[in-house]
Amino acid sequence: MIIDTHVHLDDARYLEDFEAVMLRAREAGVERFIIPGAHPSTLERAVALCEEHENVYFAVGVHPYDLEGMEGLDFEHYAAHPKCVAIGECGMDYFRLEGSDEEKTTEKKRQEEAFRVQIRMAKKVKKPLIVHIRDASHDSKMILLSEGAGEVGGVLHCYNADDELLSLANEGFYFGIGGVLTFSNAKKLVKVLPKIPKEKLLIETDGPYLTPHPYRGQRNEPFYTKLVAQKMSDVLGMPLEDVEALTSRNAHTLFAGLIEG
Repeated sequence: MIIDTHVHLDDARYLEDFEAVMLRAREAGVERFIIPGAHPSTLERAVALCEEHENVYFAVGVHPYDLEGMEGLDFEHYAAHPKCVAIGECGMDYFRLEGSDEEKTTEKKRQEEAFRVQIRMAKKVKKPLIVHIRDASHDSKMILLSEGAGEVGGVLHCYNADDELLSLANEGFYFGIGGVLTFSNAKKLVKVLPKIPKEKLLIETDGPYLTPHPYRGQRNEPFYTKLVAQKMSDVLGMPLEDVEALTSRNAHTLFAGLIEG
């Protein structure tokens, strides 16, 4: 069994053939799915999908690119839902920072404030974090440590292969590995992967984004987790079935008592 720990099934790009996407996933052995929160506008669809499908779960959170949607979001309302397994995806992303130094500083502070709010909410409701980090490893790590995020732990979604973040394994954090691992330019991630404690590895798609090789450019979907698992098997020198069992067991551990079965 494979658990796709990060897939945006509430994205409009799955509307027309959602059931076919789910059927292909089941045929590939993907049996559990977590929809991360990104923009509050899609939360109701995420909840509806979880209520319609027993093997689909969701998280409530706001992506650092979508902070304008955070005001008024009732985190505790969604976190109380029995299918809500985490807070996030939340975090820091400096990739698109533009403007003057002052404008960039303002945006960083805005992201930091929202990140801290969501970390504190995770601690309040006692659910793990789904963390998004891009071009902001040091600041993100310092925020997680200063807020005591290890109390709830979480997953570093689409782990960026930065060695600085590896020590977060000791703070209860897992490492989400997706299609990027299969890219020809992912040499750093391939090199770093064996350094990650095996009991901290998770599989994700980030669908509809980051489709694995050789399907880059197409819409990603949970079916393609098989390609990620196979690449992990090759890099780690582990049988494919062991990788699938390991990462599924890790997902159950992180989301203890939240994912059924």
